[in-house]
Amino acid sequence: MPEKLAPLAAPSLARAYYAASIDAFLADSDDAILGKLAASSSFAIEPTQRDAWMLQIATMRTALLQRRGEGLIAFEFAIPRMGKRIDVVLVRGAAVYVLEFKVGERHFTADALNQVWDYALDMKNFHSTSRDATIVPVLVATAAEICELPTIVASDHDGVVRPLRATAKSLAALLCIVEECCTGTTIDAPRWVDGTYRPTPTIIEAALALYGGHRVEDISRREAEAINLTQTTAQIAEIVRAARAERQKAICFVTGVPGAGKTLVGLDIATKHHDKANELHSVFLSGNGPLVRVLCEALARDRAARSQPSGNRVKLGEARSEVRAFIQNVHHFRDECLRDWTKPPIEHVVLFDEAQRAWNEEQTAAFMQRKKGHANFAMSEPAFLISCLDRHPDWAVVVCLVGGGQEINTGEAGIGEWLKAIRANFPHWHVHLSPHLSDSEYAAGDALGLLDGHARVRTHESLHLSVSMRSFRAENVSAWVKAVLDIEREAAARAFASIRDRYPVVLTRDLTKAKAWLRGRARGNERFGMVVSSQAQRLKPHAIDVRTDIDPVHWFLHPREDVRSSYYLEDAATEFDVQGLELDWVCVVWDGDYRYSPSGWQYWSFKGSRWQRIKKDDRKAFLKNAYRVLLTRARQGMVVVVPDGDPADATRMPEIYDSTFDYLQGIGLPVLA
Repeated sequence: MPEKLAPLAAPSLARAYYAASIDAFLADSDDAILGKLAASSSFAIEPTQRDAWMLQIATMRTALLQRRGEGLIAFEFAIPRMGKRIDVVLVRGAAVYVLEFKVGERHFTADALNQVWDYALDMKNFHSTSRDATIVPVLVATAAEICELPTIVASDHDGVVRPLRATAKSLAALLCIVEECCTGTTIDAPRWVDGTYRPTPTIIEAALALYGGHRVEDISRREAEAINLTQTTAQIAEIVRAARAERQKAICFVTGVPGAGKTLVGLDIATKHHDKANELHSVFLSGNGPLVRVLCEALARDRAARSQPSGNRVKLGEARSEVRAFIQNVHHFRDECLRDWTKPPIEHVVLFDEAQRAWNEEQTAAFMQRKKGHANFAMSEPAFLISCLDRHPDWAVVVCLVGGGQEINTGEAGIGEWLKAIRANFPHWHVHLSPHLSDSEYAAGDALGLLDGHARVRTHESLHLSVSMRSFRAENVSAWVKAVLDIEREAAARAFASIRDRYPVVLTRDLTKAKAWLRGRARGNERFGMVVSSQAQRLKPHAIDVRTDIDPVHWFLHPREDVRSSYYLEDAATEFDVQGLELDWVCVVWDGDYRYSPSGWQYWSFKGSRWQRIKKDDRKAFLKNAYRVLLTRARQGMVVVVPDGDPADATRMPEIYDSTFDYLQGIGLPVLA
């Protein structure tokens, strides 16, 4: 009915190609619906797509013919976080149905079932007015002849039903069964329409969405996060604009709490300006090799896949070349600048992720002499990188994305090295600072004094990201991990009490139980994996050998059936493999390198056939930060394994592990039964 159409014009359903009340949908002609679908598409409509839509329309008409009345239907409902669209969303009774059609398919494949399950989980977790509803994922294989219907429909703890199967002919009967089982409060359709979509993407999902043309606000979970991210990107954009207009050189430092989206800010700018012909051409640089490899491969595969419907097919090799132009390993960028000491890079805007991890002068000089043949190289990595941009005769901007407590490698200089370089060699550069750069975790407090008297320093509150968005289940995970590692028992217990209901963390001494817990928790394509410290040398009896390198592309991107993927739980990743990336569920296996004792943490390294104490403060900090990285990789929850040890093995005596297990149990972690 016409009066029921008005609420569907709300912004939340602007993401659907076609949306209407059930009665209006049944009254609309096929041509009218098809016309709206075609008009909303950004691609030329191929005959196969037109036929698929016609079959979906016909199937839904048949299924809803006896179900007139309250409710609504939407076709091609966008999921920005995943860069995809749900074929049909149906809101009726107490349920939200998420329907994925496989036109012409005779079988209900595992991949397709996981796909529709993912869509349902996304709806439950990130659509505000779907959180209290029962979400029903349905896979419709239109050419399947037989499909056994369930006698009862039950949902998981959060109200998401395990994926259901239907044929084009049996969908009506399935809807009837679901309605009989879902007897909760009827969903108010106009109110549901007013709900907002507030996603929390992984860094891979965020990169895909930004590269696909979505705005950073579209993939932010809450208004506060969207504002925070938008203000930061706007401030950087203004710094770039001013530098270009006034022919200046500028450097800015962006800080943020763990998981707040610093990398997201950098990717947002880089993806907006990845056209080499544009004067604002930008490049995103990172010294994190696994992160660069995983992002580049994910973007390239997505680029190649998205090009197919448009008719302008891009080969995977071409897509990889495109992506590498604006996401690069910082060392490759450095090597290019070494080839000609006078020529500026093609980019005027360079973004350095985890800038505090750049090398100091000693480490850089040693590398240059050993690997590049430069015997008298006398600059730190920050000084050299700024000098490369300083070659531009007109303007340039360097954006340093600064993390705290993330240094895990020898020779990483910290942010102070950048400030020293500015003071010593680049007094003409304009400096824009986050006011939080002086906070203890950034280790720049003393170094900031080097900028005293610098005439071109400004501070901007908007250059700090204050809200963590890594875990959509609990914002206090980082605070809990910090308290655990700082042995602040009361603070750790309080923080854990605040997260445990939505973000489960369990403790066990049995790796087999831990793996079963992960597999039982993960739904759809939620990714899980096993992580360990790079110093965890005595986990080999548990078939974990940190000396065996993993391929992060296989580990993070490949499917369940691939033995090299994280899903298989055979290969454990270290802090070097996972820093900057995330999984939904994580198994942290804790070795004897980092041991709790009543006098504080003890730091050990396994050399030859025995453990040796670590005495250097910087190496202690690296090990502590390694466990900080491992304990903050999970978006939805984790299981921590502290092995029993073996009294017959002097390198794995029970007392090496017992105190750590007792400490973690003592601050509230429940032991897995």
